[in-house]
Amino acid sequence: MLADSHVHLDDRAFDTDRAQVLQRARDAGVGQMVVPAVDASSWTRIRELCAAHPHALFPAYGLHPLYLNQHAPGDVDALLAWCETHAAVAIGEIGLDFHLDELDPGLQRNYFTQQLAVTRTLDLPVIVHARQALEEVILTLRRHPGVRGVVHSFSGSEEQAQRLWQLGFLIGIGGPVTYERAQRLRRIVAHMPIEFLLLESDAPDQPDANHRGQRNEPARVADILRCVAALRDEPEHAVAAATAANTRRLFRLPDPGSA
Repeated sequence: MLADSHVHLDDRAFDTDRAQVLQRARDAGVGQMVVPAVDASSWTRIRELCAAHPHALFPAYGLHPLYLNQHAPGDVDALLAWCETHAAVAIGEIGLDFHLDELDPGLQRNYFTQQLAVTRTLDLPVIVHARQALEEVILTLRRHPGVRGVVHSFSGSEEQAQRLWQLGFLIGIGGPVTYERAQRLRRIVAHMPIEFLLLESDAPDQPDANHRGQRNEPARVADILRCVAALRDEPEHAVAAATAANTRRLFRLPDPGSA
């Protein structure tokens, strides 16, 4: 059994064939999937989707930095109220993204730190997005001791990865690791402690090298597994079991054998 620790299955890109996408994931051995939100308008959609597949899909709710212009001043309070009445496995996707100049860094920081406070209030892990902002993300997490979670789509240095592990954070690895040019990332994945490793698709985004330019989907976690196992020179079944167990432990997911 594989776990996809980060997949946007509520995305409109799946509206025409979501049932088939889920079936392909099951056929590929992907049995548990965490579905993070990007803005307040997506929370209801994600709740309904996960409720329809209670043993396979697990919701996370948050305010993504790339959707900054869609957030309203009261959305963080609404997030806390929502998660107090709707079960969630994490707060996310939240974080910082300094790639686009039009996204106010100060406002991003405000939403990020407020949502980290929500995670502490609710004792939930956090799913963190960090693009061209990883160093500041790490420093911010250090100022919030006790917060646990994952930096998804990790793209930093080995030293940054080690600092995250020291904070108790895991790193999410997806399609980018399958590209030969990602030499630094591949070295980190090859030698890192496996207890800090999560596999993810980030579908519909970030397809693996064999599907570049195509819509991504959770079944492709099997391709990521094959790459990671080869880089680590470990059996695929061992990497699958360890990373799925890491996902269950972080997000407090049920053992699939008990479903």
